[in-house]
Amino acid sequence: MFMKKIAIFLLISFGTFGQSEILNTYVQEGLKNSQTLKQQNFQLQKAIFALNEAKTLFKPNVNFNTTLSSAAGGRKLEFPLGDLLNPAYSTLNKLTQTSSFPQIQNTSEQLVPKDFYDMRVKTTMPILNAEIKYNQAIKQEQISMQQSEIQSYKRELVRDIKLAYINYLRATEAIKIYENGLRILHESERVNESLIKNGVANPTVLVRTRNEITKIEAEMESAYGSQKNAAAYFNFLLNKDFIEKITIDSTFKTTKTPTELAEGHREELDKIQMGININKQILGLNQSYKKPKIGASLDLGSQGRFAQIAGESKNFFSPNAFVLLGLSIDLPVYSFGRNQLKIKQSEMEIAAMDTQLEQVKNQLYLQAELAKNSLNSAQKIYNSKASQVFTAERYYRDMMRRYKEGNLNFIELLDAQTQITTAQLQQSISLYDVWTKWIELERAKASFQL
Repeated sequence: MFMKKIAIFLLISFGTFGQSEILNTYVQEGLKNSQTLKQQNFQLQKAIFALNEAKTLFKPNVNFNTTLSSAAGGRKLEFPLGDLLNPAYSTLNKLTQTSSFPQIQNTSEQLVPKDFYDMRVKTTMPILNAEIKYNQAIKQEQISMQQSEIQSYKRELVRDIKLAYINYLRATEAIKIYENGLRILHESERVNESLIKNGVANPTVLVRTRNEITKIEAEMESAYGSQKNAAAYFNFLLNKDFIEKITIDSTFKTTKTPTELAEGHREELDKIQMGININKQILGLNQSYKKPKIGASLDLGSQGRFAQIAGESKNFFSPNAFVLLGLSIDLPVYSFGRNQLKIKQSEMEIAAMDTQLEQVKNQLYLQAELAKNSLNSAQKIYNSKASQVFTAERYYRDMMRRYKEGNLNFIELLDAQTQITTAQLQQSISLYDVWTKWIELERAKASFQL
């Protein structure tokens, strides 16, 4: 019967394990409730808004500006109108024998006006600007990088949830093994009590049995603590109450033939490639320093003194309104090689990231290969441990039979009982170690479908 159980386990399909309905439900719940993922999505939305902002830089920008000023004192502009016109006016009066041309005074105008306003609607728009184009491209790459960051974190979260679930199963199985060990010891206690009553056994064997029972109970309490901690961490990853009940998935022992995991897409490589793309855009930006920046502006406004618009014939539009059309051209001439040095820096950064990309590729291939080897090793170890459990159980049954017949001392029986519990614990550890290694391989190959 036990060998049949081993055969069933050898048919476990780790691919189907990854598709376990209960665990997948937990995984989807964790992806949905993750606070960190929500933060990552906010960062993605921020990057999208930044791109939309960059796109508006090529569109007109309209501002309304108003300046109101009042001053006293300061320099004055002298206008000698009297000195210039009065002699001519006097001559004209003599010629005409009239006083039609009165004498006028010299005047002065304050350079800083006492009351002055300047109101305008200013429209500016870039016509040619390479910086804006490259800025848009950089923002687009940053969006893609943030999307890859989210996908990468999802894979890490999936792995952590599955590992936490396996740790909970491991702790739960350890409790069952200790409970089985207690049943064996209680059976031994019952047999010893019977043998002592019949005068066949020494009463000290009962003391030793009860001592072993106390020892197993203490270890079981420790296992309960490990189970609670595993459950708390698992529920933490799902953003749930730490004491939330966890459903045990029985399909882990009834899966089918193993299947090869497919190679998935590694977002880590995408992030490096996008970093390269961003630096290429920065390189293009630095190389565009020779291109001129051309912009246009249009001002519609009104300027004047408040005192001058009080009359009926004057207002903000007449005669104070104005239109100003401008064209700006910015062309760098010389910067002591500063721009060429920026270009060299960008080229070196791209070269370094290209090298990093190749290195990370090799590291990821190595990670997958090591995970595969670890899985194969864990499977072999489990097969060995499963065989030891079968041997330990058979050995214990033989020892118990001989002990009841009086052909075996209690120390040998106790050793057989200890071997069962130890072998079962080691088998459980190796069993869940296989599943742990499978999860690591799934992560290394990025096989899980997000």
